[in-house]
Amino acid sequence: MAAVAPKLQQVWDWRAAMNFILGGAGTGLFIANMAAGPASWWIALLALVMVGLGLAHVWAEIGRKWRFLNVFRNPASSWMSREALIALPFFALGGLAWLMGVAELGSARAFGLAALPFALGFVHAQGRILRAAKGIPAWRQPEVVALIVATGLTEGVGLLALLLFAMGSAQPWWVPIILAALLAARFVAWSRYRAALARAGAPTGALSALDASPALIAALQFVLVLLTIWGLPALGLPFGAAATALAGLGAVATGWVFKFTLITRAAFDQGYAINRMPARGAGPGRAGIQPGWTRA
Repeated sequence: MAAVAPKLQQVWDWRAAMNFILGGAGTGLFIANMAAGPASWWIALLALVMVGLGLAHVWAEIGRKWRFLNVFRNPASSWMSREALIALPFFALGGLAWLMGVAELGSARAFGLAALPFALGFVHAQGRILRAAKGIPAWRQPEVVALIVATGLTEGVGLLALLLFAMGSAQPWWVPIILAALLAARFVAWSRYRAALARAGAPTGALSALDASPALIAALQFVLVLLTIWGLPALGLPFGAAATALAGLGAVATGWVFKFTLITRAAFDQGYAINRMPARGAGPGRAGIQPGWTRA
């Protein structure tokens, strides 16, 4: 039965995972930074660099490098094409915003705000790329789109809290509140995704990879929310900024581990199944089989 059981896909490796890791966190950081004023134009540059590095990892995966131009050919049917096309105005507007911000020109914020829809569109396209991969049960669930978007936004606010603390800058009052809300939203999105995957059925290997430590995941989520509550300015507790930064670090780390697992360890293909076993001679057939598969 091993020959027909689901197998881990080998087409997308850690380089593809880096596109989702850096692309989602980078766009989330850009959105969070602009919401903060921006907090720093250098943080905006870091966000752009992260997204660019994520795309560069995908480019490094291509055998013939100039074939990357083919990604722009099918925007009507390909979410990869849409992701690439959305990246162009995001980099253009975000780059202009950074240049004008460093030069202290008044129109910098306007360009940064204009880039926000493209930043959100980019991380949404990443979720839709996974949704469109019909041959990978762990990716094709409709709930994966909301999970990828929520994860990217959570990572962005977490990175902002961490960077502001490292720079010795004051963080906006809303950072711990929004971070706690996004952590909760991400957990809800994860719970809905995991429940839908169980109902639809999935390769046993995929579920094992995603459920490596469910108790630890729940406990860590609880600790991260407690840290954000500790950091609420209204409470006036000591080391509040440090607590928020630590929660931000945890939010980023857990998001990155999840994406790496989803792309490289839970990505088992469909495998093969026999819906109903044929009868031998007279009598009814027997129930079908689907090796390496788990259903609720």
